[in-house]
Amino acid sequence: MRVAVFNTKAYDRRFLAEANARFGHDLTFLEPRLDALTAPLAAGHAAVCVFVNDGVDASVLEALAKVGVRLVALRCAGFNNVDLAAAERLGIAVVRVPAYSPHAVAEFTVGLLLAVDRQIPRAWARVRENNFALDGLIGRNLYGRTVGVIGTGKIGALVARALRAGFGCTVLASDLHADPELEAIGVRYVPRDELLRTAEIITLHCPLTPETHRLIDAQVIAEARDGLVIVNTSRGALIDTGALIEGLKARKVRAVALDVYEQEADLFFEDLSNEIIADDQFQRLLTFPNVLITGHQAFLTEEALSAIAETTLASIADFEAGRPLANRVDAALIAPAR
Repeated sequence: MRVAVFNTKAYDRRFLAEANARFGHDLTFLEPRLDALTAPLAAGHAAVCVFVNDGVDASVLEALAKVGVRLVALRCAGFNNVDLAAAERLGIAVVRVPAYSPHAVAEFTVGLLLAVDRQIPRAWARVRENNFALDGLIGRNLYGRTVGVIGTGKIGALVARALRAGFGCTVLASDLHADPELEAIGVRYVPRDELLRTAEIITLHCPLTPETHRLIDAQVIAEARDGLVIVNTSRGALIDTGALIEGLKARKVRAVALDVYEQEADLFFEDLSNEIIADDQFQRLLTFPNVLITGHQAFLTEEALSAIAETTLASIADFEAGRPLANRVDAALIAPAR
């Protein structure tokens, strides 16, 4: 099957090409992101392969349909960048990678929490300048603290298990469905509002839907416990950035670790070191000593990239052969979180 692979980085080429040795698709690697202007590049291809920050709205889907595209293959778990209703109307199937390597994101989440809570990046920067003073680097133990995990799918469940069984935290969880295995080790499911009010640390692992958009907002921060720590490796728009900044300024929020950002589409995955960043909120976040930001790299392990490539190309092969699409995504999948 001829596939136009948009938004290609060197690691995408490597892992997709290696996996494709088994499938034999005709892959065209394109550096530009998919949007209304670049959609015509897909002409002559029955499928496009895109990433989480490609634009797949109604206008793009209409442009793809005009050039014969019948399948959008997302090489990621998130699908909030796709107009699923428009895809259905145009007869374009959409597939994703629902679980590539949950361990990759879960481990990175715990790493971010430890790094920001124990101020490891600040300590490293000091030592690089031969400053070995410990003033201002006091952290807190994880043991015994109350952590709220919002979303206990594959990633959230691993994070909850690590914090409960590995670090001895009191873990509260919120999800549409309780996980009996987590309950068996002492994870307690509570309504989301209760979790947001009582947790000392909140880590986000739910999808972005209209109901979860900006679930961390000014009211949540105002009603949360003082000294709240927030970790987000899920979707940037789960957090109201303006409210987060105000919470940091008021010392209500103790620390923040983000691998995703509300307006990341114009920033992440690109080298902008020679550019002026016009996003004032992002620049303001970077000024806080208790904020740690990485550029959406939680998924970036060899194991995860291999799994993403294998699953994506297998879905394309299933579509080509007319087999059921196990990883198909449609509007029915968008369900509110509890």
